[in-house]
Amino acid sequence: MKVMYERVAGIDVHKDMIKVAIRSPGEKPWTRKTGIFEFRTFYGVLQEVARELRRRGVTHVVMEASGVCTEPVYYALAGQDFTEVAVINPAHAKALKGHKTDAKDCARLAELFECGLLRGSYIPAPELKEVRDLTRYRVKTVQARTSEIQRLGKALESAGIKLGSVASSITGTSSTAMIEALTGGERRGAVLADLAIGRMRTAGKLAGLSMALAGRFTDHHALLCRLHLDRIKTFDDAAGGLEDQIAGKAAPWQREAGLLKTLPGFGDVVAQAWLAEIGPAPHLHFSSHEKLASWVTLCPGNNISAKKRKHGRTGDAGTYIKPMLVQAAWNAIRVRGRLQARYSRLVRRFGGQKNPAAKKKAITAIAHTLLKIAYQV
Repeated sequence: MKVMYERVAGIDVHKDMIKVAIRSPGEKPWTRKTGIFEFRTFYGVLQEVARELRRRGVTHVVMEASGVCTEPVYYALAGQDFTEVAVINPAHAKALKGHKTDAKDCARLAELFECGLLRGSYIPAPELKEVRDLTRYRVKTVQARTSEIQRLGKALESAGIKLGSVASSITGTSSTAMIEALTGGERRGAVLADLAIGRMRTAGKLAGLSMALAGRFTDHHALLCRLHLDRIKTFDDAAGGLEDQIAGKAAPWQREAGLLKTLPGFGDVVAQAWLAEIGPAPHLHFSSHEKLASWVTLCPGNNISAKKRKHGRTGDAGTYIKPMLVQAAWNAIRVRGRLQARYSRLVRRFGGQKNPAAKKKAITAIAHTLLKIAYQV
């Protein structure tokens, strides 16, 4: 196979050590040789490794994505003038069973990359990487808040308080006031129900609330609810602080964010997630919206053998951006228009309104459509 790059280094990254394979021309014409080296992952050592690779004439470096352990290796190498430092998807260079060692892994990476068989993933600029870290942490904070709300609901259910069966949310203004009163010692259902405001004060709702709030609420349940409410408030404050930080970091891309927010279903959160995960100019890193959809795993997978399609489910990548696009799709189909009409057609095609799987397939298709529109915008 034709060698495209003469001097290539492949790196197998671990937490405490890296294995480096250097591929270079051999002693005889048309031959190649491989040198294997091992180094610690202290940042000063990684910087020395980068300088040593340049002294040896290496022009291209490739490594597998190994989570957070890859970052210091990548940035140490990016400080030198390599032609390319590529981080690739591990699935694209998977070893055969029984043929996997650290030395073979890094050598295989170098061999595949020198022939042009591997392509590096999109790595954001340092400024966008800061936005990405904050948006991802916001997602984790919101998920933690949701878990705490679920624990609060379980504590209420354990006490026989059926607030979640009557109110749409147990953390709304009215619901929170009722739970606060419960933890303060009030046990009369009618008195607690009278704390409702707005639409919850209808005759039917008040009667239901009065029965739902009469349970076996003890001092132990009051303690649990107090702990959960305090944690939820902590997460609310943390999420609000993160939103301010993200808005400041994303300020240089206000124009791009404004364009994204013209799309149905796109708000500040989704637009910021797009900028953090895909960047303000996706056409520079993805030659078409099909390639971007494949990277986000919002397009059907191909699994065809003997002219039979086994399944077409999407992949597992796009951990942070795909849920955001699906969320945007749910918001978009609430507005009358082409997307809503297309969603209805797809649901009918996939099995009808009574089939939950049909709705999931249809909303994934709408999210794919939104991605294509956002790419063009």
